[in-house]
Amino acid sequence: MKRIPIYKKVVLALTSTTFFVSCGGRQVEAEATNLDSLVTMQSTSLTVIKSKNGTADYRLITPLLERYELAQEPFIEFRRGIDVISYDAESGVVESTLVADYAKYLERQQLWEARGNVVATGSNGQKLETEQLFWDEKEDRIYSVVRSTMTDGEDVTIGDGFETNSAFDHYRIRGPRGQVTVDTEPNRDSTTLETPVDSITATTDSVIMP
Repeated sequence: MKRIPIYKKVVLALTSTTFFVSCGGRQVEAEATNLDSLVTMQSTSLTVIKSKNGTADYRLITPLLERYELAQEPFIEFRRGIDVISYDAESGVVESTLVADYAKYLERQQLWEARGNVVATGSNGQKLETEQLFWDEKEDRIYSVVRSTMTDGEDVTIGDGFETNSAFDHYRIRGPRGQVTVDTEPNRDSTTLETPVDSITATTDSVIMP
């Protein structure tokens, strides 16, 4: 979960296209109302792989990506779901995963939303299950305001919401019910340093741009 931001950069790099609309007078005003529903790019069966030193670092898989660049609030939509996997850069072992039936990314707000059978796992064995999850890049905040289930080892906690940071090193469950274990150890330092991207590979069945 903590590496989801990289995917935003990868997707935007792949979909960065400039579009020019040349219309006059009333025609511009009339067509402006339709821009929110105008798909400026579409890609099917898309797989994006970011590698570092020849080892896969991140993998994003989606059956359908659609970008609405000309919308009042530009966004990227994954209507058929998304599967994000991050790997340990040295061992290549899966470090974290995130799957959902639907996802949407608001570009200006830097806000992700995942909906429908959302399951997130971390390398420490924690698993979060919920129906809606938000990730605010600016605030470094991952949260849910609906029923959430956290499985941590043998402990299963159900609550009315969930909140953590992008490192997923500590979390808070609202209105917890079930078995709860209190961690008395200090939080681990979640500070990370960004490193240059060695390579990015993307495969897709088709890309459509009006």
